[in-house]
Amino acid sequence: MKYIDLHVHSTCSDGTFTPTELAEYAAQKGLAAFALTDHDTTEGLSEASLAAEQNGVELVRGIEFSTDYQGRDIHILGLDIQPEQADFADKIRSFQKSRDARNEEMAERLRTREGFNISLEKLREAYGDAVLTRSHFGRWLFEKGYVKSIKEAFALYIGDGCPCFVPRRRTDPREAIRLILAAGGIPILAHPLLYHLPEEKLEALAADLKEAGLMGLEAIYSSNTGMDESSMRRLARKLNLKISGGSDFHGKNKPLLDLGSGKGNLKIPYEILEQLRS
Repeated sequence: MKYIDLHVHSTCSDGTFTPTELAEYAAQKGLAAFALTDHDTTEGLSEASLAAEQNGVELVRGIEFSTDYQGRDIHILGLDIQPEQADFADKIRSFQKSRDARNEEMAERLRTREGFNISLEKLREAYGDAVLTRSHFGRWLFEKGYVKSIKEAFALYIGDGCPCFVPRRRTDPREAIRLILAAGGIPILAHPLLYHLPEEKLEALAADLKEAGLMGLEAIYSSNTGMDESSMRRLARKLNLKISGGSDFHGKNKPLLDLGSGKGNLKIPYEILEQLRS
């Protein structure tokens, strides 16, 4: 049986493995394929593609869009995308500009309100070409001794509603789905149970997004417990959606989740990818 992982992050967003290291680790773990699905960016795909070929692993080119649905943060995965598609590429560039402006404002708040000696230049010196996220801010504050943990950095300074938090500009999930479809990709509702919606509201969300072109649900996921996977499979069958699965691997930023196996017992057969592509 061949196994895969269709939800993985690199240093190009908020993971701690480079795209090359991910490909090497996927080969070490015996995976047949993995999807690089960094947040709102495709910067790591070229590097990952070359490294995957060198390591005998199949790369699924992907992305994870952060979107706003009725005031709630909803994530849409795009698998098998063609990132060079013009409309898609233009939108990614606009996201990057918006992210840079947000990061600059967050660094300024940390300097002026809290007295921390932080800047985007210092963050880039520390983390190279990574697409800077709040995880990088938290990590930097921890490494410089301003906080006792990354968790504390979020709790006191950069978490939602905290003094130095700056809201992120998010697109609509229907727009994310449209962009993924335009780029030849497969749009998937990521980790549906993490939204903590009542069953009827989750079904309404999935049905609404299916009307916009949603093709699948991430039913196999690291944090699923008990009957969670069965529940999501039933929902997918009811709405005639396909099944996807992934660990949401971030390296050291989510140390309890491992590539391909999640918390230890995650198994995603290759046929899941074949069914998505069919």
